[in-house]
Amino acid sequence: MQRLGFIHDMMDVKVLILFVMSKVSYPVTIQQIYELCYQDDCLSYFDVCTAVPEMVTSRHLQPLENDCYEITEKGRADGSLTQDSIAFTVRQRAENAVARFNRQIRRSSFVKTQILERESGDFSVIMALDDEMGNLMTLELLAPNQRQAVRLGRLFEKKAEIIYNLTMAELLEDEEEADF
Repeated sequence: MQRLGFIHDMMDVKVLILFVMSKVSYPVTIQQIYELCYQDDCLSYFDVCTAVPEMVTSRHLQPLENDCYEITEKGRADGSLTQDSIAFTVRQRAENAVARFNRQIRRSSFVKTQILERESGDFSVIMALDDEMGNLMTLELLAPNQRQAVRLGRLFEKKAEIIYNLTMAELLEDEEEADF
């Protein structure tokens, strides 16, 4: 029976990994490599777990701390030579997955939350929104328990820009009225 999909052997797995790694802007774990490369039903997690150490040995990938990997110059050069062999639909889906991943990681570097227990037994949730130039806003809220503190932190991570924009609009609204 003929095998469908792009992945037919270990070389196809490595070509796809090189393609994805050349597009990723941040170091990634094997799990993240698998998730970004899983654009073809013929790819398995075990294929990626086999390919990555081989690619480290061949110096196409470089291991970093925290079990992360990044592409080497050799990997980038070899990947640019082989990326045309990737099926168009697989390549498009992989590019889209990497773009989403890069946006998510970049955004998470600008949104920070920290939960501190206070002497009184309640919790302070310190939430910050930064951009490339520095801090835009730091907000500290009191939460009566840890559960609510964690929830506030998670919701801020999802809605940081909305909170910032609403705060700015609300504060500047009175200023616009005073200018007239």
